[in-house]
Amino acid sequence: MVDTGTDPCAPALAAVAKPDKAADQPLGEFDRIARYFRPLAQGFPGAQGLRDDAAYVTVPPGKELVVTTDAMVAGVHFFPEDAPGLVAGKLLRTNLSDLAAKGAEPLAYSLVTSLPRTLPEDWLAGFAGGLAADQAEFGIHLLGGDSTVTDGPITLVISALGLIDAGTAVRRVGAGPGDLVFVTGTIGDATLGLALVRQRKGPVPEDDRQFLLDRFYRPRPRLGVGPVLRAGATASADVSDGLLADLGHIVRESGLVAVVEAGRIPLSPPARRMLAGHACTIADLATGGEDYEVVFTVPPAKRAAVMAAAAKAKLTITEIGSLRPLAAGGGFTDGTGPARLVDAMGRDITPRAAGWQHF
Repeated sequence: MVDTGTDPCAPALAAVAKPDKAADQPLGEFDRIARYFRPLAQGFPGAQGLRDDAAYVTVPPGKELVVTTDAMVAGVHFFPEDAPGLVAGKLLRTNLSDLAAKGAEPLAYSLVTSLPRTLPEDWLAGFAGGLAADQAEFGIHLLGGDSTVTDGPITLVISALGLIDAGTAVRRVGAGPGDLVFVTGTIGDATLGLALVRQRKGPVPEDDRQFLLDRFYRPRPRLGVGPVLRAGATASADVSDGLLADLGHIVRESGLVAVVEAGRIPLSPPARRMLAGHACTIADLATGGEDYEVVFTVPPAKRAAVMAAAAKAKLTITEIGSLRPLAAGGGFTDGTGPARLVDAMGRDITPRAAGWQHF
């Protein structure tokens, strides 16, 4: 497995108590809450210091509450030997990415942990430290949750809350024929990082290796995209299952087909080098998932406004395709999905699997 070295979240452990190495007995549920999780609730009055059975959230006038939930299971979403601080950060960041895709600002989150009884306390300390580090970075606080013991794998669930001006949320549904497709950032880095963890790729320059691993372990939720979406987006989604899969979610219920031009998909320099070296295909990168970028649709008349908003926000966005009525889908009849990948000649190169599915 990858050598993650020192847990980058270690400095945040100063915000939570360290495990007592001399303790004869493992901490009980409420001692764990007091030691590791209560400090994470400081700064959010409605959390009641995690001393109540419920939390209290006040929604300011003119605002709406946005709620999202994501789960991570050891052996499915992360490797059991991954540094706990990295696991915590990725769990929180994936939820923040969902808020970003709606244009919401982070407010608070609840956490459910199902942990083996034999899990070392050092793991819990590292996990809490990772949450503390990302709370400080993204301006969010723990408001409550639950903890249970399990004989199965580590299972972690976060429900994140965000605020948005009432009536301004950009949903998955709303795209129209002729809309342009945009995406933030770069695509495919995380799937290449995962391949490096699994040691499925050959020798890679060390700088490229570290960049790709960081993109896999520490995704960057695009929380600055809200003003860009509000400038003219008709629909949006975060890219978690894969660019084609998540774009497909946008158009599936609209009777449309999305056509993505492979050559326009934004790639990082390390990804371009691996693509040029035939270590991957553009289809691999478009379907790999875990990019946690935001894909969104924009009517042509709003293109200039969206580009101006992105420039003001200092956010890189790339136009990668367009939406067409299903009947004008260019002969796409093999049933592989409503988001299509075409090469420079307009030929369909869509893979059978558009992205990750649990079932």
